[in-house]
Amino acid sequence: MNVSKSIILALALVPSMLIAQNKKESPYHYNRAPLEAASYVQLPLGSIKAKGWLLKQLELQKDGATGHAEELYPEASNLGADSDWLGGKGESWERAPYYVKGLVALAYTLDDAMLKKKAQKWINWTLTHQQPNGAFGPVKMKDWWPRMPMMYAIQSYYEATNDKRVIDFFTRYFRYQLNNLDKKPLTEWSKSRTGDTIEIVFWLYNITGEKSLLTLAEKLKSQAYPWAAIYTNNQFYFYGDDFHTKHSVSVGQALKFPVVYSQFEQTTFYREATEKGIAHLIRDHGQASGIASGTEFLAGKSSFQGTETCTVVEWMQSLETAARIVHDAQLGDRLEKIAFNTLPAQFSRDIKSHLYYTQPNQVVCKHGNSGFDEDYDGALLLSPYSGMGCCRYNMHMGWPYFVKNSWTATPDKGLAVIAYAPVEVNAFVANSVPVKLQVITDYPFEEKIRIKIELAKRASFPLKLRVPAWCKNPQIIINGKKAAGVKTGQIYTINRTWNTQDQVLLNFPMEVYLTDQVNNSVTVERGPIVYALQPDAKYDSIKTHPVNGFFDYEVSAASAWNYGLVINRDDLAGAIKVQKTAMPENPFIKATTPVKLKVSAKKIPAWTLAYNQMHALEVPASPVASSEPTEEITLTPFGSENIRISNFPVIGIPKSSGKQFKEDFNKATLKDWLIYGGSWFIKDGAFHSASNKGSWGYGIHGSKAIASGTLFEDLSYEALIRLDSKGGNAGLLFRVSDQVIGADAYHGYYLGIDASSGKVELGKSIDQKWILLASKDEKLEIGIPYKVRIEAKGSSIKIYFNKTAEPLISVTDTTFKSGTVGVRAYDAIATIDDLLVKEL
Repeated sequence: MNVSKSIILALALVPSMLIAQNKKESPYHYNRAPLEAASYVQLPLGSIKAKGWLLKQLELQKDGATGHAEELYPEASNLGADSDWLGGKGESWERAPYYVKGLVALAYTLDDAMLKKKAQKWINWTLTHQQPNGAFGPVKMKDWWPRMPMMYAIQSYYEATNDKRVIDFFTRYFRYQLNNLDKKPLTEWSKSRTGDTIEIVFWLYNITGEKSLLTLAEKLKSQAYPWAAIYTNNQFYFYGDDFHTKHSVSVGQALKFPVVYSQFEQTTFYREATEKGIAHLIRDHGQASGIASGTEFLAGKSSFQGTETCTVVEWMQSLETAARIVHDAQLGDRLEKIAFNTLPAQFSRDIKSHLYYTQPNQVVCKHGNSGFDEDYDGALLLSPYSGMGCCRYNMHMGWPYFVKNSWTATPDKGLAVIAYAPVEVNAFVANSVPVKLQVITDYPFEEKIRIKIELAKRASFPLKLRVPAWCKNPQIIINGKKAAGVKTGQIYTINRTWNTQDQVLLNFPMEVYLTDQVNNSVTVERGPIVYALQPDAKYDSIKTHPVNGFFDYEVSAASAWNYGLVINRDDLAGAIKVQKTAMPENPFIKATTPVKLKVSAKKIPAWTLAYNQMHALEVPASPVASSEPTEEITLTPFGSENIRISNFPVIGIPKSSGKQFKEDFNKATLKDWLIYGGSWFIKDGAFHSASNKGSWGYGIHGSKAIASGTLFEDLSYEALIRLDSKGGNAGLLFRVSDQVIGADAYHGYYLGIDASSGKVELGKSIDQKWILLASKDEKLEIGIPYKVRIEAKGSSIKIYFNKTAEPLISVTDTTFKSGTVGVRAYDAIATIDDLLVKEL
C-alpha cells in the first residue's frame, strides 16, 4: 500500500469526533492513578454503528416513541416548550433528563440530523444556563437526583462532538457540589443513585486530573446508601419503611455503584459486591428472562410478578458499566439475556407503546389492577402512557446504550467486546492506529459471528472476546486457523499483529436447555434467547392518541395458553425441534422470527386466569397430570410478542412433598418461597414480613409466602409467631391452592393471632371471601413469640396454643383436603420461625 492510499484509508476509518482528540499517543482517557489501571473505557458515542436487526430497533425508536416523544408529552411538566429544563414554568424533574439521556445516545448513534437538533435544544439550554455558583438545571429545583441522568446526556454529547464547553461545565458543577454536600446532603433518590454521579466524577478526573474530584467521590460515597454491604449481605429489606433499598429501579441502577467505586477503593469488598448482589437478586427474585422482578418493590419469583421498564434499562446500563471494570464473562452473558429478551418484551413491535410491567407468564395486557405493591391501573396496558410516567422517558436509552457499550477500548491499547450484535466499530488501537471492525452476524439468532478487521496500517494489539457460559463447544478461528485453549465462560484474548482484511470467526453452537423456575416449572432456552409460547394475540385499540399512529391496546389470547410440556429432560435434542427460517428485518415479530422451537405439550384445564382476570393463576406445581391429548406447540423468542407463557409446568405423575417440611431459617434463602403481595425476608435466623410503607398497591394487606413444592393432606404444623407491630395479625397457611396477590386471594385455611383484638382466629378463604371458623380470646403481647400447632386430619382441625395439652380451637370443615403450607401477615409486621410440618 502506498502512502497516499494509507492516508485515505486512515481518514475513512476515523470517526470525525475522534480526529480532534488524536493529538497525543492515545485518544482515550484511561484511568489515572490512583484509580484502577485495568478498567476499560467507553468508546466515544458514535464510534459504534448498529447494523442489521439491531439498526432496525433504533430506526423503530426514531420513527416511534423517541422520535415523537415531545409530541406525545407536550405538557410543561413533561417535554413541552415550557419545560423547566428549557427555562419554563413546568416541573418535569427527572422526566426531561431521562428523555434527553436516551435521545442524545440515539441521535448520534444513528447520526440523525433531526434527532440531533432535538437533543441540541436541551443540551444547549443546560450548558448556557449554568448558574454562577456552578449549579445547573431549573433554578427552583434543589434536588441532586435529576441532574444525574442529564450529566450522562452531556457526557455522551461531549464524546460525540468534543464541545469544549462541557469540561468547564462539569468542573464548575462538581466544585459546587463538593462545597455544598455538607449543607445539603444526598437524600432519597440521589442517595440511592449516587453511583451515577461518581461514574461521571471519575470520567472527568481522568480528563483533567483535578484531585478535588477524588475528594468529592469519597464524600458522595459517604452519603450514599451502603450498597456494597446491601448487595454482599442480601439486605434489601433490612431498612424497614425505607423505599429505596427494595425499589427495583434504584436497586438495578445502583448495581454499578460498588464496582464503580472499587476503582478508587480497590478492595475485594467493593469489587465483588455487584456480582454478589446479582447472585442474591436472581436467586430470590429472578425471572425467566434474566432479570429480578420488581413491581415496584423486589417481588420474588412468582410467574406473574413483573419487571418495570425502568428497571430493565437500568440493569442494562449497570451491567454495561460493570463489565468495563470487572472483566467477567458472566456480566456480558446477563446483559445479552436481558437485552435480547426482557427489553423487546417491554415494547410493542413498532416501539410506539410500552408496558410498565412485563411478566414471565403474561396472558393479557389490559387496563385494571393486579395488586402489585405499586399498582397502576394502566401498568399492564400497552400504551405510550403505560403506568407511571418515569418509564416513558427512561426507556429511550435501552437499545442506544446497548450499542454504544457493546465494545470498549482497553488500556493495553486493544478492544474488548461486552456484548455481541451486528455492529461496525471505529476506534484506535496500538499507537493510535485507526481500525474498523465489521461485526457481521445475525446473533443471537445465529451461531456464527464474523469479525472483519480493516486497518490503516499493520498493528499489534489485543482483541478480547467473551465466550458465553451457555456454549459447551465454542470455537474461535483466526484467518481459517482454529485458536487453541478456548474455554466456556471466559474472556479469550487474541494478542497478535493484525493486518487489514484479517478475519475472526466465532462459532458458538446453541443447544436447547431447560432452566428451573417456580413450582418446578421450566423455561426453554437456546443460546441467550428464552423461548415462550405466544398464543395468538387479539389486539383491541381502546384509545387513539392525537399523535398519528399511536394507540392504547388491550391484548388478549385468542388461542389456548395453559399448556404443560411433555418432555424428556434426558433427550432434549430429540424432544425439541429447532426450526430456522430466513432472517427478517425485525426478528422480534412472532410470525417471522427466524428461530422457532417445536415441542409436545398437553393442556391443563384447571390452570386458568386468576380471580381478577389480570393474569394467569400461579404455574401449577410440576409434575402435573393431564388427560388431554398431546399436541405440538410452537415456542418463539420471549420478546417476540407482548403476551406469553415462559414458565411451563411439566406433565407427569404428581408427587407428594414428602413426610416432613422443616425450616429454622438459619441457612434458608427465599429461593423456595413464593411471595404474594408485600414481601418477606430472612434475617437473624427468622422469617419477617416487610414494611410496605411507600406502596399504594391494592393487594398488600394480606402478604403471603408459600413454601414451594410442599403438598400435604393430613398434617401437623407448628411454628413460633411473634407480632412486631400494634395492628393486624399474622400466622400460618395450610391446605392452600390457587394463591395470588390479594388479602383473600387463595383457597385454604389460615390460623392467625391478633394482639390488638386479643384473639386467636381460624378461618378459610374461598372465592375471595374470608370465613371465620372459630376464634378464642387470648392475652397477646407485641414482641413475644407464641408457639402454635395445627393438627388437621380429614375434616377435623385442632389448634394448640403455647404448648397446651388440650386444643384451644377445634372445628370440623370439609372444604379443603390438601395443599401447600405457608405464612401470612395482614397489615402486620411479624416474625415467624421454627416451622415444622409433618404428615399425619
